[in-house]
Amino acid sequence: MKRKSGLFILTLFWVGSVGAQEGWFWQNPLPQGNSLYDIYVFDRNRAVAVGASGTIVKTTDGGSNWEIRHVPDGAPLRMWSVCFIDDTTGWVVGESGTVLKTSDGGVKWISRTAGTSEELTSIYFVDGNMGWAVGGYGTILKTIDGGTGWASQSSGTSGSLESVYFVDAQVGWVVGENGTILKTIDGGLNWISQNSETSESLKSVCFVDADTGWVVGTGGTILKTTDGGIN
Repeated sequence: MKRKSGLFILTLFWVGSVGAQEGWFWQNPLPQGNSLYDIYVFDRNRAVAVGASGTIVKTTDGGSNWEIRHVPDGAPLRMWSVCFIDDTTGWVVGESGTVLKTSDGGVKWISRTAGTSEELTSIYFVDGNMGWAVGGYGTILKTIDGGTGWASQSSGTSGSLESVYFVDAQVGWVVGENGTILKTIDGGLNWISQNSETSESLKSVCFVDADTGWVVGTGGTILKTTDGGIN
């Protein structure tokens, strides 16, 4: 007896791009149908997005077409955050302490050991060597060699941390659940709690300089500071 189904979903692991058509590949939607969680835009034509099942996709024509890029074996996990510091060098973090690095603009990705099994939700680099990653149970990691080695920093919290942003090598912020906002002025050696006046989960933080920044979170939360997070 033949059965017909109105919805046919495949969770796939890719070896190459869709164009290569090696093994199983998505037919609809194209180029893939997994959820995407973060995107980095280089310019009007080039961008890299990351998401579920180890998905990393790249466009070079303004989003008209997307190519699925190679993900190393053993990393078919959710990728939560992507960051580049120039046209070629970038990083991705995700579940189970996953850290991936590219040196060719996102064509190939190499696994790096972060020294943690916690979920990593956000990553940010200020140059080719120095960067931070944050995640579950108050995890804050710092690298000074481009992601080859990572050192743990004390956040003073056990809650999930969702986003990290630095304006330079010394001054940065981390936000997370229960209205958590942390600030450092010494590259992460010390993190000081700032009063957000909310218990909502804070999901993303961004600053334009050392004084002015915004935080967004659940419940429609939008916070702004013009004094470096004091208020």
